[in-house]
Amino acid sequence: MKGVVARAALKVVGRRETPRPPDLVALMSALPVPVVLLDAENRFRFINPAAEQFLGVSVAQARQLGLADLVPFDNPIFLLIEQVRQNEVTVSDHEMTLESPRLRKHGITVQGTPLLEEPGSVLLVLQDASAARALDRQLTFRSAARSVTGMAAILAHEVKNPLSGIRGAAQLLEASVSEADQELAVLIRDEADRIRALVDRMEVFGEKPIERHAVNIHRVLEHVRRLAQSGFAAHIRFTEVYDPSLPSVLGNRDQLIQVILNLVKNAAESITDGSINTLVGEITLTTAFQHGVRLAVPGSDQRVHLPLVVTVRDNGPGIAADIRQHLFDPFVSSKPAGSGLGLALVAKIVSDHGGLIEVDSRPGRTEFRLHLPMLSDEPDSN
Repeated sequence: MKGVVARAALKVVGRRETPRPPDLVALMSALPVPVVLLDAENRFRFINPAAEQFLGVSVAQARQLGLADLVPFDNPIFLLIEQVRQNEVTVSDHEMTLESPRLRKHGITVQGTPLLEEPGSVLLVLQDASAARALDRQLTFRSAARSVTGMAAILAHEVKNPLSGIRGAAQLLEASVSEADQELAVLIRDEADRIRALVDRMEVFGEKPIERHAVNIHRVLEHVRRLAQSGFAAHIRFTEVYDPSLPSVLGNRDQLIQVILNLVKNAAESITDGSINTLVGEITLTTAFQHGVRLAVPGSDQRVHLPLVVTVRDNGPGIAADIRQHLFDPFVSSKPAGSGLGLALVAKIVSDHGGLIEVDSRPGRTEFRLHLPMLSDEPDSN
């Protein structure tokens, strides 16, 4: 009898020690990448939470929709799905665009896999490489900023001193030459001042460490809005969509004001100078909390999350496609009289904060997004 009980106990223990295979639905739901299961008619049978966020639809909505309700029939993703079904193999495609009135995604990697047990069903894995591209661009911005830093140091030493002599000589000439020649002397003096001012602007790219502490980003945004509406953006309507529960930003208040003010000023000038017919010029300021990537803080071994997103959006004509990829490079500007240092400085300040900056632009909507680190368990000092 004892042997029977012992054998029964061993069987129970054995069952406990052998883990059950995880439930497939639970496993796919836990994946951080969007996963979609389509039936033979390309209707949604399953989407995981990451796919809900990616597609902008809930599970309940997806049950009533097909892929064609979100993406046009002529989109290459349908060709990929058909190849998966016909050849019964996994097919991948990169840099795809999923665009419609309900969805706008660029640079997407799509991998389709057939479910042989269920003929016609296709499992899609969608990967958005925008974060990786943003990291690559951020490294480029940092490199460009260092180049400007070196150039500024050279110019400060090799240009500013001779400029002082040139300006002094022009002033002496102005007092001793004829009235006709005085105009030339004034021109020389003014041009010397202009070059010196440009060199002074470049010196802000120096590699000086910044002091960072708790900053209430909403107070920064309100300060910039008041400055704008009392001056260069008095004719523009502002809309604010803030998350009041947002924690403090780990940053430098003055430099963050400089960043936001630069972006708002560019937005206002775009609306004013743009060729698009807008009934009312509008700038929208938003804040939100979302899980971000991890980045190393420049000058330290610390790594930070970037969950705080600050957005500056305008309804101007958009940024020309030929300069969009180089927008944060020094000396690149869409303005006829611009020096091209404003957005380069913005990128450097954001980089010094360990953050990211992204831009998305099309006619009628240009959006700059700042991904910033937060400061936890600290009193707000601003």
